Amino acid sequence: IMDITGKKIAFLGDSITEGHGVSVPEHYFCNLLKKEYALEKALNYGIGGTRIAKQLQASGNAVWDNDFVARVDDMDPDVDIVVVFGGTNDFGHGDAPLGTKYDRTNYTFYGACHLLMEKLIAKYPEATIVFMTPLHRCNEDNLRGDGGKAQDVASLSTYVEIIKEVMTYYSIPVLDLFAMSGIQPKVDVLREKYCPDGLHPNDAGHVLIAKRLAGFLQTL
Repeated sequence: IMDITGKKIAFLGDSITEGHGVSVPEHYFCNLLKKEYALEKALNYGIGGTRIAKQLQASGNAVWDNDFVARVDDMDPDVDIVVVFGGTNDFGHGDAPLGTKYDRTNYTFYGACHLLMEKLIAKYPEATIVFMTPLHRCNEDNLRGDGGKAQDVASLSTYVEIIKEVMTYYSIPVLDLFAMSGIQPKVDVLREKYCPDGLHPNDAGHVLIAKRLAGFLQTL
C-alpha cells in the first residue's frame, strides 16, 4: 500500500483540475489532498479548455491549444506522483481525429495519448504516473462533442476506452472516474449535488474526486 503522506504530486489537467466551478482554491481536489495528507507539493498544472491532442486548426481561444504533451516540459521534475486528468475537451471541441493505436503523432487522440505517456515516463522514470479518465457530462453521447465539430466523431465513452487501452499498453494505472466517480449529471439529483453545469464538479464533486484518488493511490 502506497503511503501518500508528505508526497510531491503534480496534477496535469484541464478546467476541472484548474478548479472551474469550485468556490475557493482550498476546495480543489488537489488542495484537499494536500491538506489531508500534508503533501510537500501539490502542483496544479490545470489549464481550462486544454486538450491532450493538438488541433489541426487553431482554436478561437489560443490558451486551449496549449496541449498536454507540450506542457510536460514546464512541469517540475522533482515529484513522486504525476496525476493526468484529461480527454473531456478532446471530446468536446478537439478537431483531432481518433486515429489508431499505432499512431505516434500529436495530431490524433490515440497518438497524443501515446506521446504524452512516453514523454512523462522519460521525464519521471522513478515516479508513479496515474491517469484519471474523464467524468460523465450531460452531452457525452453527442458524436460532435459540444456541437462544433464538422462531422460525427465519437461519444465520450470512446475517448475513455482509448485512454484505458493506451494506459494498458504502458501499464499505467487508471482511475476510471467515468465508471466510479459517483458523478453523473444526466441524473438530476446527482447534477444538482455534484455538477450543476453538467460538466464541472462543484465543491462536493471535488471532495468525491479527492476521496477516489486518495483511495486509488493507496492501493498502488
